[in-house]
Amino acid sequence: MRFIVCVKEVPESIDVKIDLKTNKLQEEGISTTLNPFDQFILEEALKLKKNEDEIIAISIGTPQTKKVLMKCLALGADKAILLSDNVFIGSDSFATAYTLSKVINKIGDFDIIFCGQQTVDGNTAQVGPELAAQLKIPQVTYVESVEKFEGKKLLVKSQTDDGFKIVESQIPVLLAGIPPSSFTPSLPPLRNIIAAQDKPCIIWNFENLDGPKDKYGSVGSLIQITKVYYPPPREKGIMIVEEPITAVEKLIELLTKDKVI
Repeated sequence: MRFIVCVKEVPESIDVKIDLKTNKLQEEGISTTLNPFDQFILEEALKLKKNEDEIIAISIGTPQTKKVLMKCLALGADKAILLSDNVFIGSDSFATAYTLSKVINKIGDFDIIFCGQQTVDGNTAQVGPELAAQLKIPQVTYVESVEKFEGKKLLVKSQTDDGFKIVESQIPVLLAGIPPSSFTPSLPPLRNIIAAQDKPCIIWNFENLDGPKDKYGSVGSLIQITKVYYPPPREKGIMIVEEPITAVEKLIELLTKDKVI
């Protein structure tokens, strides 16, 4: 079996700054980490892995993104591929999915593709489904766990608004994972971190892939960002510090004045 896990490097803190002239995040000096949703689904893939199976982690980014892939290797992935090229800069979710589909087609046969349901920076939850559409394979989203995997069929537990459902699928399939509240990210031991240095981590650029250049990056994106701005600060609320009966009377008066009731 061959499992492919798509991962992303994201800011480690929510305290990020926006360049209002370029409408981009200011990346200099920002500490980054492996997207938590991606680590969860990687660990789900590792639970299914047998000795003869192979897990390949893929990411698009800059040379520093290699540290995220090294973490994947330390956690248990067998091989990593970093797609790094100026051609890929500015990709929206569609262009990202297109780029990932090209590298996966280049890799060849696979059985399951694992993606985080979303990333903590973009939160679009679009790349996984778009990648499945590009590859013309079925998908299951909001996957909390793989319940059973035998032969060419698997059962997964998928979160819903009011609980969960069990979904059956044939492989190949794409699973987009969302961690349950009980999930605690694993920390690779030192020996695995050292061993990861000997695992292959390959860097590919545009020349290693197929397809016209205008399908990648900002040129191939369907969404063009025209403006990024900070949301306005919330107005200070009204606090009523009175005895309960008086407080209720004042609250009703205010709600009536604003035509809420």
